Amino acid sequence: MTRYVALIDGEPGAFGVVIPDCPGCAGMGDTIEEALDSATEGLRIWVEAIEAQGDRAPIPRSMAAVRAEAEADPETGGVLYATVPLIRHLGRPVKANLSLDSGVLSAIDATARRLGVTRSAMVEMLAKVALPGFG
Repeated sequence: MTRYVALIDGEPGAFGVVIPDCPGCAGMGDTIEEALDSATEGLRIWVEAIEAQGDRAPIPRSMAAVRAEAEADPETGGVLYATVPLIRHLGRPVKANLSLDSGVLSAIDATARRLGVTRSAMVEMLAKVALPGFG
């Protein structure tokens, strides 16, 4: 999975995240976790928009490279560093063999039947709730 270095700034109730390799791509939230989730969703949308224009997503730089650039800029003092995953929704189903507890699988199947979806669709919905940027 591709990950981009992110800079986090702010205070409780108002955190912001920027991804230097993706100009204009940012996220915000009341907590650092919310801001990172927002940045993950923003990154996915940003990359989709870039690719829709016929361009390619930039190759992410290393943490060391981004940090060296940020430390040379006096306006970025005191930031925290993290990585943000590029989680793509490609619209291409792929088979996966999973091993699940039989009780958990029964609950997934029962919920899928109640919702009128397949087991695969149910597992994908659950994963999207747990993955950053989708929930």
